Amino acid sequence: MNIYLVQHAEAKSKEEDPQRSLTDNGRHDVQAVAALAAKLGVQVNQIRHSGKTRARQTAEILGEALSPPGGVIAVSGLNPLDDVRAITIELATAGQPLMLVGHLPFMEQLAGQLLADDDERAVVKFTRAGMVNLARTDSGWQVVWVITPEIARV
Repeated sequence: MNIYLVQHAEAKSKEEDPQRSLTDNGRHDVQAVAALAAKLGVQVNQIRHSGKTRARQTAEILGEALSPPGGVIAVSGLNPLDDVRAITIELATAGQPLMLVGHLPFMEQLAGQLLADDDERAVVKFTRAGMVNLARTDSGWQVVWVITPEIARV
């Protein structure tokens, strides 16, 4: 089973926009990543996001490109400082591919927990609008590939 971890795209500063909407550059970045993911045949049952504006907008753009049957939904547990254990347990039994759109440091901690059983260990460097594909195998989780906006634009 595959999961896709995505850090939200570039957002406006809190001073410029208290809701922290995506910048034009952020929108372009996630559109490029979404287009490449669709071209690669990425299929997910559902895209889940934290509910924060920047994560929701990122997830919606990904949803437009990937059309997940379970839709694009806000869930608890994906905020920047949330504990990764609840999501880790849920992913251990998930039967269908999922995409999670969230924030740092949460995404780095989740990847560390899944890949190294240590949420303090940075094993993946996330970039804004970047996507990390992980596969669950009999021996645990493994990185399959990573897409950054720079790669997607090539």
